[in-house]
Amino acid sequence: MEAAPSDNSLSRLGRRLNQRIQYLLDKSSPHIIGRWICLLLALVGYVARVWYLRGFYIVSYGLGIYNLNLLLGFITPQFDPELEGPELPTKADEEFRPFVRRLPEFKFWYASIKSILVGTGMTFFSVFDVPVFWPILLLYWFVLFFVTMKRQIRHMIKHRYLPFTFGKKKYGKGSVAKDSK
Repeated sequence: MEAAPSDNSLSRLGRRLNQRIQYLLDKSSPHIIGRWICLLLALVGYVARVWYLRGFYIVSYGLGIYNLNLLLGFITPQFDPELEGPELPTKADEEFRPFVRRLPEFKFWYASIKSILVGTGMTFFSVFDVPVFWPILLLYWFVLFFVTMKRQIRHMIKHRYLPFTFGKKKYGKGSVAKDSK
């Protein structure tokens, strides 16, 4: 039986590489702290490379805008109460609905690490080193960040949600659920 034209050695190599990457991603899924340390190290490496080369500020600005967009997806609820339904519960007798993110943590991490690796790869090609006055870009990014976060924090306060949880809630010996009495 003859192999299909698209089933050449290059496509088989690509499939094996994709399977290996997916295997590593699956293995890294439960290691949240390790993944974020890896992202931080990649970001430090990127910043060090840009600092050393004294260029690629447009690439850095693009990375900043892209990762700001990812952060907004990460801290935004999946269903916006203003557009898609009732507010989140505010009283103890209301139905409990956990905070569900528009962009899950793993996808946020994965998109961020890919963007930093692509940005680092772009620093090896001088075509992406567009000469700009970088303090203006930095100032504009900070203004954009603060305006966006101000709007997002107002949304959080208005709808009374917090996008972060810090571990499982602990109860003391004396606390007993009302249903068990």
